[in-house]
Amino acid sequence: MITAPREHWGSRTGFMLAAIGSAVGLGNMWRFSYLAAENGGAAFVLLYLAMTAGVALPVLLAELMLGRGAQQGPLRALVHFGGARWRPLGWLFVGAGFLILSYYGVIAGWTLRYTAEAIWHGFPADAAAHFAQISAGPVAVAWHLGFLALTAGIVAGGIQRGIERASVVLMPLLFAILAGLAVYAATVPGAGTGYAYYLQTDFGELLSLTVLRDAAGQAFFSLSLGMGAMMTYASYLRRDADLPDEAVVIALSDFAVAFVAGLVVFPLLFALGLQQDVGASTIGALFITLPHAFAEMGAAGRAVGLLFFAALLVGALTSAISLLEVVVSSAIDRGWSRPVATLGLGGAVGITGIAAALDTAVLGVMDQIAGNVLLILGGLAIALFVGWSMRDPEAELAAGAGRVHWFFLWRGLLRFVVPAVLAVVLASAIPAALQSLRALFD
Repeated sequence: MITAPREHWGSRTGFMLAAIGSAVGLGNMWRFSYLAAENGGAAFVLLYLAMTAGVALPVLLAELMLGRGAQQGPLRALVHFGGARWRPLGWLFVGAGFLILSYYGVIAGWTLRYTAEAIWHGFPADAAAHFAQISAGPVAVAWHLGFLALTAGIVAGGIQRGIERASVVLMPLLFAILAGLAVYAATVPGAGTGYAYYLQTDFGELLSLTVLRDAAGQAFFSLSLGMGAMMTYASYLRRDADLPDEAVVIALSDFAVAFVAGLVVFPLLFALGLQQDVGASTIGALFITLPHAFAEMGAAGRAVGLLFFAALLVGALTSAISLLEVVVSSAIDRGWSRPVATLGLGGAVGITGIAAALDTAVLGVMDQIAGNVLLILGGLAIALFVGWSMRDPEAELAAGAGRVHWFFLWRGLLRFVVPAVLAVVLASAIPAALQSLRALFD
């Protein structure tokens, strides 16, 4: 089979911004700050950083190493290093990316709509009633498909002319918007109370197994691990890329966006006395509580809300691009052209997501299965493959970085620490997923 030459990133900066964009998504804008506020504040932040270093970074390095070394997407990268018996893991990555994007497009469609509405007429006074009206049904399907069409249009342009070009524009825009919002949030009355709630310190929470699980899960999910996105992006790198340095930059940038988002959200909520409306639902906070806060702020709230949802939309778009590229890249590796792969598979993703756009209960079940189970399974399998099965992964990782003395520690974490932590997370995720699935059919 004759295939086109492998595309490559035009620059290290382009790859870094695209990879950071893959990591930064809807969860960064609320879930991290909520977990920090509810689980010990600054103590949770320290635990999260420890889980990032001990669990997420080793898996991130493994994905980057496999993609760059094989110069192919997940389906063939695992076969390249481990033989045909590891092909099912590649299919797990592609399936997880496909399924996640199918319902992620629904949530991103809401984000696109809220951004447009902020421009057209501002935020509704009754945010809960508005969200109940627009979150499911034919109109939600239309916004879902519209967002995926935008995503597919960028992916169809290829690595340099599509994904890299978009990332170089979108990610600096997101950083600038968040920085400006953080400065504004610091000036509102009650900002100090919001910061105190967000960054309270309770070191007793460090002894909680639930907090440990939440910190590990957030570190893992936030970096787009276990679905082949980072592996796919790394497959377009040249052999001289310094993967350890790039992995650290990606992880720190992802953390910075999540942390700064909390510095925006909590001062605004406390300034308007809406802290009692903060709940465990990410969707409820993003699409009900915060729009209500922006509506209460009047003209200033419309401007601030527009900027916030614009940042949210950028994060959703860059993450969706990486998810679609996982699927498209695997098809290209099997001989498809990029336009055909993008149109055909993007359309299949859109059709699959219609059920979630028509019923938010279906969306919740899909998230429980794909986001909370399949990703962890994928990460656990990667850790076991690189830690125990792959021959000399340290040598492959050293290409471009030189022989580094701590590489043995990296493999030790993949062998022992990462599987143990992910097994704990998986043990709690599977019953929750089964319960949500049963509830859907009851």
